[in-house]
Amino acid sequence: MRTAYLEGRPIAALARDHEVSRGAIRTAVADLLPDYTTADPGAPAPELSVVLDMPGRVADFLRADGLEPAERAALDQGVTVGRGQGYTLRVTAVPSVHRQLLGRCQPLDSPSAMPAQRKARREYANRVNILGATG
Repeated sequence: MRTAYLEGRPIAALARDHEVSRGAIRTAVADLLPDYTTADPGAPAPELSVVLDMPGRVADFLRADGLEPAERAALDQGVTVGRGQGYTLRVTAVPSVHRQLLGRCQPLDSPSAMPAQRKARREYANRVNILGATG
């Protein structure tokens, strides 16, 4: 069956010849399929994107900072949500990017920062830290 597939015989024809489903043929020749990639059993699972609300003061600070391409893309694709006097940026990114962004806004936690900036950073830090506890 594998030889016939390599010779160009269609999966549907092989399924008819062997009286099995096309899925069974695909499974049998999976490593020969063009889009097939083997998964390393020891490799960690890829991170899934999560959505976190970032206070506008944090987003404004980060936009002024030199960001990595992944961080910049996450901020640029964020959705602005109006909240009271300011705004919130709804950012979708993998947890590692959220942690990098949190690390970059560390200066907002200094005594020289305005209290509203410190509070905004603290709120974002709480949201990012919850990811570490559950993820």
